[in-house]
Amino acid sequence: MATQVAKRVNRGKRIVSHIGLGQMIAKDWKRNKYVYLMLLPVIIYYLVFHYGPMYGVIIAFQDYSITKGVWGSPWIGLENFQQFFSGFHFSRTVINTLAINVIDLLFGFPAPIVLALLINEIHLNPFKRLVQTITYMPHFVSVVVVVGILVDFLARDGVINNVLVVILGISPTAFLQQPEWFRWLFVGSGVWQHIGWGSIIYLAAISAIDPEQYEAAMLDGASRFQQIRHVTLPGIMPTIIILLILRVGNMMTVGYEKILLMYNPMTYETADVISTYVYRQGILQADYSFSAAVGLFNSVINFGLLIFANWFSRRVSETSLW
Repeated sequence: MATQVAKRVNRGKRIVSHIGLGQMIAKDWKRNKYVYLMLLPVIIYYLVFHYGPMYGVIIAFQDYSITKGVWGSPWIGLENFQQFFSGFHFSRTVINTLAINVIDLLFGFPAPIVLALLINEIHLNPFKRLVQTITYMPHFVSVVVVVGILVDFLARDGVINNVLVVILGISPTAFLQQPEWFRWLFVGSGVWQHIGWGSIIYLAAISAIDPEQYEAAMLDGASRFQQIRHVTLPGIMPTIIILLILRVGNMMTVGYEKILLMYNPMTYETADVISTYVYRQGILQADYSFSAAVGLFNSVINFGLLIFANWFSRRVSETSLW
């Protein structure tokens, strides 16, 4: 008897909770329906162009043929993965991808934070707006134009070599043909192009800090540097952690467009990354199954790194993605 009563009570609680949830959803829809309608095109875009094509990942386990299609191509299991892992390009592309991302993480990730802190310390508004505008502008320059600037400036008879010859008296160097220079030029040009744009989110986070904290710090005799260290940085630390987690989740990703424009056979040993290898195998050689397997491997590693970074952040701080 007691068991039946308990079951009825639990059933009643579930019904009430479902009714309450339904009423809450209906109320929220009535209040925010136009916001949801504005969001609808974005949801449709991701469903059609991102989630819809995901079924095609199965070709990574097939000997895919265009004539037979996804469902008619023969199943070969993990052969494509085994071919990639045992091939010459595996170690080179993985090492190059990680090396570029590690350099960018060490130098490229902190750069917008430092710029945001410096801009925040400018109290002359016209000059502050000028600095922001100048640092934002390179973000809107095409990658093709950026690489063209690098090619012209770093040529043997370019501006950089001319300056080095005059000041240091060294012989001209073909920087873009030197493997040891490629990673630094790739990351450095990326920092120059995106540092201003990346600082926007940190400036927004700084603007949300309560001004009374700075006033209290000044009353305690804190210098400008001490205010940055004890007020500004702790105030934007949650933002930094979230963006760092997302950045770690892309440690196996390097955009192939800029690499394709910058590299050449002389720099393959340090410039060839996973994305360019996938491009060559999938587009140029039409080996769709193999390139899909390599891309899937890349995505799985990135996903694992994201999970680990979020778990680690949740263990050592109170900030995480979920």
